[in-house]
Formats: sequence, C-alpha cells, structure tokens
Amino acid sequence: MMPDLFKKPTLSVHLWIIYAISFLLLGFIWFFQWMLGLVMTIAIVASLYYSVRSEKYIINETEEYITTLSHRVKKVGEEALLEMPIGIVLFSEDYQIEWTNPYMNKYTDDEDTFVGKSLNNLSPDLINRVKEAKEDIWMQLGEVEFQVMVKKDERLLYFFDRTKQTEIQNLYHNEQTVLGIIFLDNYEEITQAMDDASRSQINSKVTSTLNDWSNQYGIYLKRISQERFLAVMNQQILDQLEKAKFEILDEVRELISDNKNVPLTLSIGVGLGGLSLPDLGGLAQSSVDLALGRGGDQVVIKDEAGKVRFYGGKTNPMEKRTRVRARVISHALKELVQESDQVLVMGHKSPDMDSVGAAIGIQKIAQANGVEGFIVLDEDDIDTGVQRLMDEIKDDEVLWSNFISPTEAHDLVTKNTLLVVVDTHKPSLVADEKLLSKTEYVVVIDHHRRGEEFIDHPTLVYMEPYASSTAELVTELLEYQPNNLRLSMLESTALLAGIIVDTKSFTLRTGSRTFDAASYLRSKGADTILVQRFMKEDLDVYIKRSHLIENTTVYRDRIAIAIGDEGQTFGPVIIAQAADTLLTMSGIVASFVISERNDGRIGISARSLGDVNVQLIMESMNGGGHLTNAATQLDDASLEDAAEQLKAIIDEQIEGGE
Repeated sequence: MMPDLFKKPTLSVHLWIIYAISFLLLGFIWFFQWMLGLVMTIAIVASLYYSVRSEKYIINETEEYITTLSHRVKKVGEEALLEMPIGIVLFSEDYQIEWTNPYMNKYTDDEDTFVGKSLNNLSPDLINRVKEAKEDIWMQLGEVEFQVMVKKDERLLYFFDRTKQTEIQNLYHNEQTVLGIIFLDNYEEITQAMDDASRSQINSKVTSTLNDWSNQYGIYLKRISQERFLAVMNQQILDQLEKAKFEILDEVRELISDNKNVPLTLSIGVGLGGLSLPDLGGLAQSSVDLALGRGGDQVVIKDEAGKVRFYGGKTNPMEKRTRVRARVISHALKELVQESDQVLVMGHKSPDMDSVGAAIGIQKIAQANGVEGFIVLDEDDIDTGVQRLMDEIKDDEVLWSNFISPTEAHDLVTKNTLLVVVDTHKPSLVADEKLLSKTEYVVVIDHHRRGEEFIDHPTLVYMEPYASSTAELVTELLEYQPNNLRLSMLESTALLAGIIVDTKSFTLRTGSRTFDAASYLRSKGADTILVQRFMKEDLDVYIKRSHLIENTTVYRDRIAIAIGDEGQTFGPVIIAQAADTLLTMSGIVASFVISERNDGRIGISARSLGDVNVQLIMESMNGGGHLTNAATQLDDASLEDAAEQLKAIIDEQIEGGE
C-alpha cells in the first residue's frame, strides 16, 4: 500500500517542488558518489518527515480553532436572536404570524402571544403596507415607536425601537422658532371718524384681547406700529393655535358690538421652518401680504418649502379700496403702456363675461395712449354663456380686429411687450401660459382672493377682492385715462355685462363703487337691454340645468348638493347656474353641484350666502374663488368619490368652526 504521506499530500505545492528538485539532484549524486548520496538521502527524508508533521500539526490546530469559532458564532447568533433588543417576526404567505423572538413578547399580555394572529394585530393596515414592498415602515405598538425593516422574500420583519429618536425629533420640531405678523385690517378706517376717547377705548380693547391671547398660549407679542404686532412663538404653540382654529379672529371681530356692519378684523401671517430669523421674517411678511390680498380676516401659514395653509376668512371682505389707489394704479398702468411696443391682454380659459369685458377695457386703455393693443382669445374655447356677446363683437369689424389667437400672439410678442392678465392670477388658468415667459412685463388685474399659485414676478399687481368684478376695477382705471378715450356702445356694454353677471344683477358682492362704475358705463352708452339679450339662455340649456337640479339632496339640513348622472357631461356655466339656482331655495345657505365636464374632469361649483365659506372648502380640493362663490376641477375621480370628499371637507369645516 502507498504510505499515507503520498496518499494525501499535506505539504504546500512549493515545498513539493523543492523536494522534487532535491530528489532529482540526489539521483545524480548517487550515480557519481553513492556514499554522499546515502547521507543526503537520509537528511532529505528526515527533513520531509519533519515538514509533514509540522504541517499536519498546523492543520489540526486550525481545524480545532475553526470548530471552536463556529460554535461560538452559532451560540452568539442564537443569543442575538433571542436576547438582543430587536424584534423579529416571521409570517406566513397569508400574513399570519408564525414565530416571534422573546423581545416581541414584551408587547403582549402575560398570557397572550402574537403567534397565530394576523400582522394587523400589531398595527392596523400593516398587511397592506407590507404588500407595498416598502423597505421601511414606521408604526406604533403601545407607547413604542418602531421602525420596521421588511424582508418580503423571506417573510421576515425586524423591529427597531425608535422611541427615543422620535422624542428627540419631536422636541426639535416643537422648539423651532416661528414668527408671526399680526395686522389690524381696517383699524384706520373704523377709528378715523371717532373721537379720541372712543379711539382710545377700541385701542385698549384690541391690545388687551391680543395680550390675553398671547399670555394664554405663551406667545411673545410686541406692538410695532398702530396696526401691526410681532408675535414670536415655537412650533408647539403654533400647533395648538391651529388646533383651536385661531379663535382670536372671532374674538377680535366681536369687539365692536355697536358697529356690526363694519367689524374690526385682523390678518395673521406666519413663517415657519428651519430658516434663519431674517428668512422667517420674510416668510411672515409674505404670508400677511397674501392674507390681505385674499381680503383679510384670516391666517396664512407658509413654511420653508412654500406650502401654504389658510384659516379663517369667514367674513365678506369690506370695501376698503380708495379712489386714490385706483388713480395711482391707472397712472402706473398708463406709463407701462406708453413704454411698451404693444399690449397683449389675456383672460382665463373658457372666458366669461367679466373676463371678456375687462380685456376690452384694457385694450381701450392701450388705444387711448397711442399703443397698439390686442386681446388673446381661443375661439375653440368659448363657452355658450358668452357666445351671444362674441357674436355681437364679430359683427363690429373694428372691435373684432383687436382679437387674435394664441398662435398669432406668439408671433407678435417681444421682450418689450406689455402682457396684461385679467380676471385670474393663476398661471395654470390663463388662456396661454407660455406667453407669460415671453415678455418681461406682466400686469395682473383681478378681483379674486389670492391663492397659493400666483404669476411669477409681475411688474404691477392690482388685486382687489373687495370688488364685484374685474370689469368694475377696469372701469375705474378707465376713468383716469386720457380725455381722448372714447368707449363705444358695445365696449361699455361688454364691461357692464361683466359687472351684472358677476353680481347676479347687483345682488351679490355689490358695493357703492359697483354702482358708481355701472353709472359711468351707462353714461358712456352701455345698453342694459343688450346686456339682458346677452344673458338670455336657450331652452335646451334650461332643461339641462333643471335635470341637474333634480338630483339634489340636502346635507346637514341646509346645504344642497346636486350630483349629475354618470356619463352625462355639462359645461362649467350650466354647473355654476345650477348652483346659483339652488341657492335661491328656502332654507338653503350653501349649494354644491358636482358633474362630469366636457374635458373629462369632475367639476364642482359652489355658492353660499356667506354663512358657509365655500372658498375654503374648494381650496381644500385644489380650487378657489370667493367666500360666496368658488369652484374646482378634479382629475381621476368619480362622481361618488368627489361627493364623499366634499362631504368630509364640509364636516371638517363646520365642526371646526369654519
């Protein structure tokens, strides 16, 4: 038999090579000197024996070490599995818990166990979250916050206790500095006609009320002018204020008990986030400007990411604009027109009477200042509500020659063109959004409450939510233009039609200035009979609206909600008219009409008498408008989904005191 030495080589390869060469040389020595060969053979064999024994010893030592180490690693793994403060859960294919390590048993009753139960016993909806194939899930188990690592293929969950980390994060979040600017909206208007004693009494009431409020919540409050206060707080205090829906708005509004027609209101702008104090101050100022642009009597909260939240805005904005402001804006607009090479006027998509009338007024201002002006209008996007007006305009060759398509506008526009946007301030709603980036001079004239979305870097902004319509604002601007301005009968009638439609024949959002503007237009030849002709509707439109109203239910005893039939589409004008009609019904304080639109989206039109703020409700659904008149459009939603979402928001607003 072959010796073990040769059956299982244990020496390394390089040693075998050395010994092979040695035996080869030994053969030559034996051939020439057998005595020397014998001695060297004995020496080499002895060396080989020693090498084999040494290597065998090393191998045995290594194997023993590996065996010991493997045992230790296995033992440590078992102890880690059973003793380390990490929860481990194995679950079956039907998401039933098959095994948990002892650490997880701490979170059950002494006689209870998770094994055999659904994963949803650990946390509601945990199964769906695991199915979403997320690598990390955060969940609450008792009072412990866990970060759960999901190994879906192995059907394995690791639970890491992140309670301390969450507490530190919450502490950091709660202690972040928040700056607020409080502005008394109409303090000057209310007190200017008062004597010193009455003014002092109101001032004392306001100061005392705000100080009590700040002391209640731990806010540092400092009056920085007659109408402004600076508020310094932290995030935790702000969370409490939001939970209470900023009840200070109601408290201040009720201060003047003997002057209910003109209540004292305030606006609050808040800036928050991990920013420097100057940047927070800038956010707070931007927020209060936005609140005032929306009509005041509300809170606007803006964070570092630009996200905005609104509270309040319950009252109709009081008419606070002055003739002086209208004259200043008109003069500034005249200078911009004169410095431009041409003027383009653009309203919103599917323009209404107000949009078309206001656009005609601005084009007339350009003409009066010797500058060519054009109105951008997409003829394929004209609603039936303004079709009669457009037919009349087309019969007037001079006036119709001022209307151009968006394609023609792109060919005409230059960097020195003045682009005037009327009856909207949202880039997504203008007739052609691309035009906004093709000129350096953009003017915004609008009567809607300002929303989060706004045209970037406008040269001039004239936004007055106290006005009935944009046509009213433009009419006032016309009064301060050069004396050579001559409005034709049709031009003045178009402006008057915009005012009448937006005020529902002077019944809603109508102030003294509205009648002044209507009187001016009437003096310029506006034909009220022609306006009534524009506002007439076809019989089939009336029948469609009646069919939509048939599907009406009363929600919460005083809110009418009409839902169109599946597969039947209505235009935005019919939807809005249906909401207007529902509001005239006895006992109804707000109305909502939901229907499929021709563009495939779900349209919601909202109206109220002022008791319900439909603007806030529609803003919660990515829409907007006024306190009494608002709307929105929803993508990828069914009529049923839209109705459920609407009802949930109505519940939240009413139960929250809004």
